[in-house]
Amino acid sequence: MSKMFPLVAMVFLTILAGCASWLPTSGAKQVASTVDYLYPNAKEAPQMKPGITTLRPPIRVGIAFVPGSGTQAGLPEADKLKLLERVKTAFSKYPFIDGIEIIPTTYLQPKGGFTNLEQVARMFNVEVVTLVSYDQVQFNDSNALSVLYWTLIGAYIIHGDQYDIQTLVDASVFDVQSRKLLFRAPGTSQMKGSASMAGFSERSRAARLEGYNQAVDDMIPHLQAELDGFKARIKSDQSYKVENKPGYSGGGSLDWFLIGMGLVLAGIGYARRHT
Repeated sequence: MSKMFPLVAMVFLTILAGCASWLPTSGAKQVASTVDYLYPNAKEAPQMKPGITTLRPPIRVGIAFVPGSGTQAGLPEADKLKLLERVKTAFSKYPFIDGIEIIPTTYLQPKGGFTNLEQVARMFNVEVVTLVSYDQVQFNDSNALSVLYWTLIGAYIIHGDQYDIQTLVDASVFDVQSRKLLFRAPGTSQMKGSASMAGFSERSRAARLEGYNQAVDDMIPHLQAELDGFKARIKSDQSYKVENKPGYSGGGSLDWFLIGMGLVLAGIGYARRHT
């Protein structure tokens, strides 16, 4: 009997490998694009119109995730609202930010453009809006080793899969009145792992959330670099003008505004890391 086991195991392994090859590669995609939302009919890269952008601290800021296309599942709304509520709590006390309004994605129409953004800004009484977009792709492949392992240990077949999740996030800060992009910061991550069929859905879902966490962590240093570049550029850029609102006399208004916006975006990364 002992002499038969290697032969049986070899035949069984071959069968399992064949079964694994029959399982097609699959995956999933979650995407919500700022460009698709603001410029739905653009056939080429949008060009900013020349003009003077007036910033009036303290600034009322809105934060929102851009809507997806509506044909696929995206980042759960509950996760978005939980994150944005924590950001609001963390940064509402700063004097250079007059208020932070959480804008649910349901108020933003897919492909709504600046017309929709202006309507939402009036509704929530904000002047600057931070739009957070994302693009996450998950590749799944049948994992024959997982099948064999569970077969030998448990004496039954459980199909397994391995996943490769690539995530891109992008936070863009817009002045609503001038429609000007003030600055933006991207971040990326890649998550790999494997699980049995029984636990694959839960494991891959957790990995997708962690992918967002790591992508936002990667975004933070890029944000600082973009912020520093914007501060240096605006000193000689006559297309910007700063006017304090009545009753506000904060020194270095522009610097405070930039720091405030940086803190709001950094807060997104902090909240994701602690969610």
